[in-house]
Amino acid sequence: MRVAWAFTGAGHFLKESVMIYEKVAKKHDVTVLMSKAGEEVLKMYGLYDRVKKFTGGYYKELVREKDQEYSFPITGRFSLGRYDLLIVSPATANTVAKIVHGIADTLVTNAVAQAGKGRVKTLIVPVDIKVGKNETVLPSKLELDLCKNCETCKAAAACPTDAIIPGREIELLKCIGCGSCEKACPYNAIVGGKIIEIYVRKIDVENTKLLNKLECVEVIDNPKKILDYITSFS
Repeated sequence: MRVAWAFTGAGHFLKESVMIYEKVAKKHDVTVLMSKAGEEVLKMYGLYDRVKKFTGGYYKELVREKDQEYSFPITGRFSLGRYDLLIVSPATANTVAKIVHGIADTLVTNAVAQAGKGRVKTLIVPVDIKVGKNETVLPSKLELDLCKNCETCKAAAACPTDAIIPGREIELLKCIGCGSCEKACPYNAIVGGKIIEIYVRKIDVENTKLLNKLECVEVIDNPKKILDYITSFS
């Protein structure tokens, strides 16, 4: 089975999506599409290398938005019907909004548009499904109330990418989510994987509902259900 998996810049459902992607990639040819934000977020959560591990070869490429310029030539494969399935998981509210309003100006949204033209089935796992409170997981964070502002910051010294500004913050665009800083800090001032509560907006949920009206698109509320779909598809 020939599959394309698109990652966007959502932290919610990200780890679950990577876990399911790994299972799918072990049995099928999977091309990975990464939006610019998707690449950044995968790195800051320490998941980028897990995804990259299964790429390499024809129809198993790692396709980054920043390498595709403005025409996204890789998406021509979808309009030609070269894939059996396109998966977008996780899908941010921004990505969903663009898809339902016909905007195709990113790698992922263009892939969805071209998949529709090529009659390629698209599974989308949105992060905003129900209005109200929802839990999400944060990348590494410096807890200032626990930070002692040490003269020599052990966490900063342990960071391989110099992502830590001692006593201030972690520069997430430099962070690769390796966890070295968390282990090095003697005061536990750096926390990775902290769960917080956010509010899902009504407009984002309304856009999610509009996905169901699109041709060749199916909405799934959890990445785990992707495996069931692929099994039935096969």
